Amino acid sequence: MTLKQTRQLRTFLLGLLAWAVGLVMFFPIFWMILTSFKTELAAFASPPELFFTPTLENYVEIQQRSGYFSFAWNSVVVSFGSTIIGMLIAVPAAYSMAFYESKRTKSTLLWMLSTKMLPPVGVLMPIYLLCKNTGLLDTRTALVIIYTLINLPIMVWMVYSFFKEIPKDILEAARLDGATPLQEISRVLLPISKGGLASTMLLSLILSWNEAFWSLNLTASKAAPLTALIASYSSPEGLFWAKLSAVSTLACAPILIIGWLSQKQLVRGLSFGAVK
Repeated sequence: MTLKQTRQLRTFLLGLLAWAVGLVMFFPIFWMILTSFKTELAAFASPPELFFTPTLENYVEIQQRSGYFSFAWNSVVVSFGSTIIGMLIAVPAAYSMAFYESKRTKSTLLWMLSTKMLPPVGVLMPIYLLCKNTGLLDTRTALVIIYTLINLPIMVWMVYSFFKEIPKDILEAARLDGATPLQEISRVLLPISKGGLASTMLLSLILSWNEAFWSLNLTASKAAPLTALIASYSSPEGLFWAKLSAVSTLACAPILIIGWLSQKQLVRGLSFGAVK
């Protein structure tokens, strides 16, 4: 076997392995979508039925019983709101740490990251009381504030790592041309690191969209997002597998579509600075 054939075989095997891993990872999503078109009786069948008559009754009942779009709108407002506010804070914070580094920069970054190690239940009671006393209980405003704060350390770390890959000579050239710090960020840093910023925003959006702990404990009906809707189909009477699969499919669909449409920016962000 020649060297070229060996490389082709290795490429083929690596591609085959990648497809196998991808199919294994996608299978739970496929099974969830498949189950959402079954009746409750078919969903509980053992062994599972691979050939069945699909039905839309689960999706119809979800909308009639729960009002899917009101929960979806809450998720959109909270997720996008917390992501935008988080980026408005993370970008200038990362800019100052990356280009005006001091002796306390590393310790500050480590301290910010250490806040993610605290179990959420440990601060549930004080945050619940704060929301209750300020009238923010069961409001989207409370969730936006909390989601922003819990995702901010990761956002600052990511943007900081992207900014550190940018040569300081570029900023110095902009300063010689009379650029202000705001102009450095808006006209120099943001265009260069837009792939990294896009991946940061997408990660924050996914984390906010999937956050369940705070939405279940701080909302009741007005501000409840999709995670609360999914949890409502788990009751003491049992799990409604078909309806649970249907509502989970509806909850996953928007973020999957956003991820698919922004995959180019995500790949550019993840590979940012890898090649000089």
